[in-house]
Amino acid sequence: MRPDLFEHTDYYLLDELLTDEHKLVREATREWVKRDISPIIEEYAQKAKFPEQTIKGLASIGAFGPYIPTEYGGAGLDQISYGLMMQEIERGDSGVRSTCSVQSSLVMYPIFKYGNEEQRKKYLPKLASGEYLGCFGLTEPNFGSNPGGMVTNYKDMGDHFLLNGAKTWISNSPFCDIAVVWAKNEEGRIHGLIVERDMEGFSTPETHNKWSLRASSTGELVFDNVKVPKANILPNKSGLGAPLGCLDSARYGIAWGAIGAAMDCYDTALRYSKERVQFDRPIAGFQLQQKKLAEMVTEITKAQLLTFRLGQLKNEEKATTAQISMAKRNNVDMALKIARDARQMLGGMGITGDYPIMRHMMNLESVVTYEGTHDIHLLITGMDITGLPAFS
Repeated sequence: MRPDLFEHTDYYLLDELLTDEHKLVREATREWVKRDISPIIEEYAQKAKFPEQTIKGLASIGAFGPYIPTEYGGAGLDQISYGLMMQEIERGDSGVRSTCSVQSSLVMYPIFKYGNEEQRKKYLPKLASGEYLGCFGLTEPNFGSNPGGMVTNYKDMGDHFLLNGAKTWISNSPFCDIAVVWAKNEEGRIHGLIVERDMEGFSTPETHNKWSLRASSTGELVFDNVKVPKANILPNKSGLGAPLGCLDSARYGIAWGAIGAAMDCYDTALRYSKERVQFDRPIAGFQLQQKKLAEMVTEITKAQLLTFRLGQLKNEEKATTAQISMAKRNNVDMALKIARDARQMLGGMGITGDYPIMRHMMNLESVVTYEGTHDIHLLITGMDITGLPAFS
């Protein structure tokens, strides 16, 4: 892997709208990525192994629960700071950002929002420090875009709940310490339960042979008559809206993160095109290459403006699910197209591990699918503007 010479794209001077804290958070995260992620990530992706040594580093920069209040171990930052952190981390690798998204938005967020004070104090500080790593169990083998059809369930056994079922495509599962699991009770109502690693009957087999998110650990959650203490149920929200609220937070982070991947591909292609000489001049001087570069920076700029405004709405607690869906769908699609164009600009070199583009491109094929597929987000927008659901 070549030295990380990344310089961020700011065509519309968005930095002038950021606070000093926003810029400080972004720079600190960028420095950490350049020091701790860029030099090793290609090797770990090639080996299909998650760099577990980065967990403490992610915790040290406040990447686990950035917006969680400091009294529970979080950094107490606003939503734009959170977004900027995800942008910088995904510029390093989508898999590493996925680890942060899961820990922050899918584990810490539901415990903070839907848990009680005892649960917050027990779990959140350890999750923020990286002592605990968590995962989120919603998707099942037969229920992905239709999570309400889940069959994972629990029964009230008097002094505990008995949990049975399975979840699939779960980031962080193979080495998680706790899992926030969504399951139906005997009346068919969905609730969240905190399942701990040492509970008998709980296993987390790893998913192998991935061509995407290779530097991230993915697996299943299997529950075979797992006894879950009643103290581990999240009491303050139930129904499908509870896990979907977590997904809103995660999708918001993804909308920012995708910009990071796109900027890295654009920066790499721009730098390469100025150095690569064909027909006695740099290929950056050819019209078709300039067309690609101009379209890349245009789309990145549009995505930056979209997410910045969304961040303002999130800070004001005005952002809707449909607005977040639009940003996630637009920005990931934008990043994937930029990765493909950037790969073409580098020719054969674009498929090698000397450059990050092919890794980003493969990763983004997962990002465009998880946390709501590209098409599902289109239907969320469609339902919002017409008032008519078209999911089935």
